[in-house]
Amino acid sequence: MQTNAKTSTTRLELLLFRLNNKQHFGINVLKVREIISRPNLTQIPHSDPTVVGVTELRGQNIPVIDLAMAIGRQAISTEKNNEQKVIVAEFSRTLQGFLVSGVDRIVVRDWKDVQPPPNGVSCGYITGIIQLEKELVQLIDVEQVVHQVSGSNMHQQHQLDRELLDILKNRDILVVDDSAVARNQTCRILDQLGIHHVTARDGKEALELIETLTHDCKHVTERLPIIISDIEMPEMDGYQLTREIRNNPRYQDIYILLHTSLDGKVNAEQAELAGANHTLTKFEPEQLTIEIVKGLKHIDD
Repeated sequence: MQTNAKTSTTRLELLLFRLNNKQHFGINVLKVREIISRPNLTQIPHSDPTVVGVTELRGQNIPVIDLAMAIGRQAISTEKNNEQKVIVAEFSRTLQGFLVSGVDRIVVRDWKDVQPPPNGVSCGYITGIIQLEKELVQLIDVEQVVHQVSGSNMHQQHQLDRELLDILKNRDILVVDDSAVARNQTCRILDQLGIHHVTARDGKEALELIETLTHDCKHVTERLPIIISDIEMPEMDGYQLTREIRNNPRYQDIYILLHTSLDGKVNAEQAELAGANHTLTKFEPEQLTIEIVKGLKHIDD
C-alpha cells in the first residue's frame, strides 16, 4: 500500500491503525512512505528491546520498532498473521518501520479538531486526540518514539564567533514546534552555540509571543531576529504562521527558517510562496548552524 496524500494547511490526514486490540491510534499521513505486510525480520544483536529486527526494502535496510511495546503497551505477537503490518515512515531523511497489529483506513480532519490528551493519558508519546464517531483516537508522535529508542545523536557544535554573538546580545531566537522532543533538540543546538531562545508549541502561540516580546521595540529584530518553525502543527502550521508574519509590516525583517521532518521539493516551494527565507530538514545540526549564521548576517546587513 503506497500513500500519496496531500493536505491543505488546515487539514490533517491520519492513518488509523491498531495495537493488539480494537482501539485506534493515528499517525500523520505526511510521515508515511508506505505500508507493507509484516516481512521476515532479521534480529539485531544488542539492540533496544523494542526493535524487533530489520527488513530490506528495495535495497535499503530498515529497522522495525514494535510500536505497542515502544509506548509502554504489551508487545505485538511474534506470530505473523495477515493483519500485522509495518508502517514505513520517513523523516529526517531516513526510513523507519513500525510494527502494528493492523491498519484500517485514512481519515481527514481539521487541525482544530485535535485536542490535547486528557489527564488520564500519561503516555508522553500521545500528542493529541481526535473524536472519531464514538471513539477517541490517540495520535502518536513517532519521532519521539524513535528518539527515545535510538537516543540522541547530537554532536557538540562549534561556538559562533564573537561578532555574531554580539549581534544576538539581548536577543532571542524563537523555536516553534508542537513536538516537545523536536523543540528540545533544536534548543539543545542553540544552547551549544551559546544562543538564547524562547519557544512556542504552534503558530497561534508563536504569534502571541512575538507580539508580547516586540511590543515596545522600534525594530522587531532588535528583540527577535530569527524564527525556526516546524511546518506540520495544529492550530496554525508553519506556512500559515509565515504568511501571518509577512502580512504584518512590523515583522518583515524577521528571518524565517521552516524546519521540517519531511523531505521533498513541495515543502520548499510552499515555504517560499509563504514568505520563508529557507527550509531545512530536521535534525541536522551543522546545516541548522549554517542557516542561523545566514539569518544573523541577513539581519546585520
